Amino acid sequence: MTLKCLVAFLALSLVPFAAIAQAPSSITPEQAIARVLGPGPIQSVWFDPAFLAQVPIAQVQQVVDQYTSQSGKFQRIDKSDDGYTVFLERASFPAKAALNPRGQFTMLWFGNAQPLHAVPLEDSIKPFSQLPGKVALVVEADGTVRASLNPDQALAVGSAFKLAIINALKAEIAAKKHHWDQVVFLNPAWKSLPSGVIRTWPDQTPLTLATLANEMISISDNTAADALLSIAGRDNVEAVSPRNRPFLSTREAFTLKDPANAGLLARYRAADPAGRRALLPAIDKLPLPDVAIFASGKPVATDIEWFFTPLELCTLIDGVRDLGAMQINPGVATKKDWQQIAYKGGSEPGVLNLTTALTAKNGRHYCASATWNNDASLEDSKFFTLYGGVLSSLAAEVANE
Repeated sequence: MTLKCLVAFLALSLVPFAAIAQAPSSITPEQAIARVLGPGPIQSVWFDPAFLAQVPIAQVQQVVDQYTSQSGKFQRIDKSDDGYTVFLERASFPAKAALNPRGQFTMLWFGNAQPLHAVPLEDSIKPFSQLPGKVALVVEADGTVRASLNPDQALAVGSAFKLAIINALKAEIAAKKHHWDQVVFLNPAWKSLPSGVIRTWPDQTPLTLATLANEMISISDNTAADALLSIAGRDNVEAVSPRNRPFLSTREAFTLKDPANAGLLARYRAADPAGRRALLPAIDKLPLPDVAIFASGKPVATDIEWFFTPLELCTLIDGVRDLGAMQINPGVATKKDWQQIAYKGGSEPGVLNLTTALTAKNGRHYCASATWNNDASLEDSKFFTLYGGVLSSLAAEVANE
């Protein structure tokens, strides 16, 4: 549910940024990308002023430094079907770029890095133990743990909590209490902060449950999640997530995190589950905070979250892996390596989770779930790279079976 999740995300699957370059008009996008990744500091004159107004040059430098520090020096760049593939010493990643007539970047996007050479699965999880803070990870093959790191540790998982909602909704539909093409009307009480777009739609817009599920999972729409939590029933969601009682809506979580509601937050923290549930009506009456409160990138009340072990997340995603909503966004996984990919991630400053259910071409089922919590901001791209390495190792292992 982080600002990355709030304002864009992804779903926690890509690391986008934009930038711009001022150079001779004859420069090509490949040359411009190579220059950004080359030795020496990045120059602001390489970037369009309009973009630098949104993304400071220091942020661009930070992202580039993360890629090169983790994966080595720039080697080459090749054209691909939808952009470019950049090769560093130890990894490659997709990239897209656009230049203005002066040769400045009007858009620059880097995707997740994938290691050039897969290592044994056990070796691919070792670097996770060196991350600051708390980390939990599990890799399963047909329901049996194949590799793990603190698999029973419950950590905050951001928007990955939406796996519990879609499991409860699926059960309600199987019981004939709801159906995927059922139409509901957008209740303003469901509207939350980003990520997602439904919050901007007119009140009473007709929506099917399938549409809400697709938006909730593929782009982590928080308003869709709060709608489906209401429709599926909080009690039913808590039945598949007994640790999280009461199971907060995103709107309630944002409200509790609002510094203006510090007194209410203190009462909530001090209460037992029944006392917390009794506070929900008061929380629901308060207005949503300004999204700018969460724009600093610094962790904000990360105890007001949803807590799961990676084992629990693998169980939840396995229960819904065949739903269409789960297969829209593949996350970090490479489509060509798998017959089917189901994905959900989640994040907020100090919180990051990636959970993927994979079906191999031989029909075997796998799951990889990794969570990182820290009291400081996280190096998201580093975590994505490490997780991508786990999936690459798993894909190589499966290919050799």
